[in-house]
Amino acid sequence: MKISWLKNIINTKTFNRIVGNLAYCYLKFVGMTTRWKSVSGVKEMYEMLEKHGSMIVIGWHGRVLEMPYFWNKSKTLNALVSPHRDGQYIVKILEKFGIGHVSGSSNKNPTIAALELMSNLQQGNSIAIIPDGPRGPSMKMSMSPIFYAQKSGKPIVGITYSVAHSFIVKKSWDNMMIPFPFCKGMYAITEPLFVPANASPEEMSQYCLQMEKQLNDLTWKMDKEMGIPFIAQGTEVKLSRREKKAGA
Repeated sequence: MKISWLKNIINTKTFNRIVGNLAYCYLKFVGMTTRWKSVSGVKEMYEMLEKHGSMIVIGWHGRVLEMPYFWNKSKTLNALVSPHRDGQYIVKILEKFGIGHVSGSSNKNPTIAALELMSNLQQGNSIAIIPDGPRGPSMKMSMSPIFYAQKSGKPIVGITYSVAHSFIVKKSWDNMMIPFPFCKGMYAITEPLFVPANASPEEMSQYCLQMEKQLNDLTWKMDKEMGIPFIAQGTEVKLSRREKKAGA
């Protein structure tokens, strides 16, 4: 009975709003108090955005917390967010940072979400995708941003960061980085990646690996400078027997 009562509270919009507001305040505070050192690519990213009207922004699941902090609110950005309950917390945080969302995932409403994302790009709105979520393998690039880039002609850019003395959640599949306030931090943007409309499947796979390598190399370089132990790629969510059976 008590558990049912608690679940009812957790599932309310009010609870989602409170959690989202608290998370936003913390992440905003961390962003404001971190002594950030820009490595490269920020100016170039916005110049690229002005030139092409919209772009595809990506970042790793384990480095997603402070990603919204770096985005210029005056530029429209809509992020792909899971319709799951956890996704609703993310929506509230994004809204506070001035970022919109598209509801969907590889499991739920994939076609509708894909059409909406493509429509956003064509209308001059940038989109954000986490290409190793929601289950991994971590820091491994999925093909979805490559397909959007090929069909739209828009560039892909990756955002990553590292903060000294952060807590790394080793028990999470993505080795989530939880930064603390008043520390040193670094952030960087990858070089833009364009995918030709006539690219073959083999070439698209190479573009995918190229962007994956760019984003990982930047992340590992900054982690090393910030004193963060090396975080290997390739970990993923461990499915329960029931989930494995359902997917079979």
